[in-house]
Amino acid sequence: MSAVAVFEIVIGLLVAGALLAAWARRLNAPYPAFLALAGAGLALVPTAPTLSLQPDLVLVLFVAPVLLDAAYDASPRDLRDHWKPIAGGAVVAVILTVIAVALVARWLKPDMPWAVAITLGAIVAPPDASAATAVLRALRPPHRVMVVLQGESLLNDATALLIYRVSAAAALGSWAGWPAAPGLVLAILGGVALGAALGWLYPRLLSRVDDVPTSVVIQFFGVFALWLLAERLSLSPVVTMVSFAITVARISPERFSARERIQSYAVWEVAVFVLNVLAFIIAGLQLRPILAGLHDVAWRDYAAFAGAVLLAVIAIRIAWIACYNSVARWRDRRFGVRTRGIMTPPTIGTGAVIAWCGMRGVVTLATALALPEDDGGGFPFRGLILFCAFTTVLGTLVLQGLTLRPLMKALRLVDDGAVAREIQLARTRTAEAALATLADYDGPFAEALRAEYRARLQPRDATGTAAPTVPLPIEPRRRAQAAERHALLALRRRNEIGDDAFHAIEEELDWGEMYVEGRLSRG
Repeated sequence: MSAVAVFEIVIGLLVAGALLAAWARRLNAPYPAFLALAGAGLALVPTAPTLSLQPDLVLVLFVAPVLLDAAYDASPRDLRDHWKPIAGGAVVAVILTVIAVALVARWLKPDMPWAVAITLGAIVAPPDASAATAVLRALRPPHRVMVVLQGESLLNDATALLIYRVSAAAALGSWAGWPAAPGLVLAILGGVALGAALGWLYPRLLSRVDDVPTSVVIQFFGVFALWLLAERLSLSPVVTMVSFAITVARISPERFSARERIQSYAVWEVAVFVLNVLAFIIAGLQLRPILAGLHDVAWRDYAAFAGAVLLAVIAIRIAWIACYNSVARWRDRRFGVRTRGIMTPPTIGTGAVIAWCGMRGVVTLATALALPEDDGGGFPFRGLILFCAFTTVLGTLVLQGLTLRPLMKALRLVDDGAVAREIQLARTRTAEAALATLADYDGPFAEALRAEYRARLQPRDATGTAAPTVPLPIEPRRRAQAAERHALLALRRRNEIGDDAFHAIEEELDWGEMYVEGRLSRG
C-alpha cells in the first residue's frame, strides 16, 4: 500500500477518533475506552495496512509530550502533602504488579525468560489517570482522590520505565548486571538536576520570542530535544521531563503573556489528544498481522494468557490499595487524624474509587510498541507482549472506565470543597490587591472599576467567571491586573493555594486581559 493511501487512512482514523471522543463526552465516559475499542476493531480488519514506527521513536513521540502535559499541572504542595499514598501507588504497587505479572507469565509460559516476563510486567504496571480524571472531574470527588491519582500516574511511569529499560536490556543481552546499579541512581539524580536547570533557563529564553506560533513550535521542539538529550547523557528521560515540567510551571506564569498561554494550552490539548488517537491506531495496525497468523489453538493460548495478566493487574492494585487504606485508617483511629494543608484522611469510599481507577493507557501501548520487531534479533515474545498490553489497556478502560461513574454514584462521594475554597480565597486576595492599586485613582471610571472588583469579593460558585465591563482608560486597568497577578503568584508561592486553584484563577485573569486587548484593538 502506498504512503499516500496510508496517510489517507490515518487522517480518516483521526477524524473517526475525534467523533468517538465527542460521543464519549456526551455519554460522560472516558474517550480512551472508545479509542481502545476502535483499535481492537481495526486489528480485525483484513484489509487494514501494516503500520509501524522505529522503536527508538515511539517513546519520545508518545510519552514525552503526554508526560510533560501531566507534570505541568501537578501541584508540588499537594504531592508533598499526599506523598505516602502517592509513593505507595507509584513505587510499591508498580513493583508488586511487575512481580505478579512476571510470576503469572512464567507459570503459563515456562519457556519465557525471566527478563522478558519482567518486561511484560513493567509494560502493564503503570496506570494512566487521564481516563479516570476525565470522568471524575465531572463528578467532583473529594480532592484527595484527584491528587493521589494524578500524582501516582505522574510518578509511576518513572518506576515502570526504569524497570522496563533494565529488564528489556537484559532480555536482549545488553544489561551490564547489578554493578551498573549505581549508574541508575546517578541517572535519576542527574535527570532531576538537568530537568530543573533547563526548566529554569527555558522560559527565560522562550519569553524573548514574541510570535505565538513560533513559540509553540519551539515548545514542542524543546520537549523532544530534552528527552533525546537525557537519553544521550544516559539519564532518566522520564525523571528529567517531570523535573523540567514542574520547574517550568513555577516560572512561566511570570514570563508569558495571556495570549501566549491561552493559545499554547489549546495547541497542547489538541496535540495530546492526537497522540492518544495515533497510539491506539498504530497498536491496532501492529496487532493485525499478529492476529492474522494465529490459528485456533494459538488464539486460545493468547487469550488465556492475556486474560490472566489482566486479572493479575486489576487484583494486585485492589489488594494494595485495600491494605494501605486499612492500615492508614487504623493509624488514624489509633493515633488520631493528623493532616497538613487541605489533605483529608482516607475513607473506604475514596479507597474504593482509587483502587478501581487502574486504567492503563498510552504509556503501556508506547512501551510495548517500542520493543524491537521480531525480525533478526528482535525482542522475544514481542507479539504476545503487544497482544497482552493491548488487551490490558482495552480491558481496564472498558471494564473499569465505563463502570467508574456508577461506582461513584453508588458510593455517594461528594466534593469536599477544598479547591473551591482556595479559588474563592484567590479571588478575594487578587481583588483586594487590585482595589489597593486603584486607591490612587479618582473619577467615574475608577469608581466603576472599583465596583467591579468589590463584586468579586462576594462569594459565588467556583466555576463562575467575571468579564471586565469597562475597557477604557487602559492604564488603571493594567495596573490592577498586574496587582492581581502578583497577588496570585504570592499565594501559590506561600502554598496558601495549590496549582488547581492557581490555574483556575490564572485562566480567569488571562481571559480578562484578552477581553481588554480585544476592545482596544477595535478602538
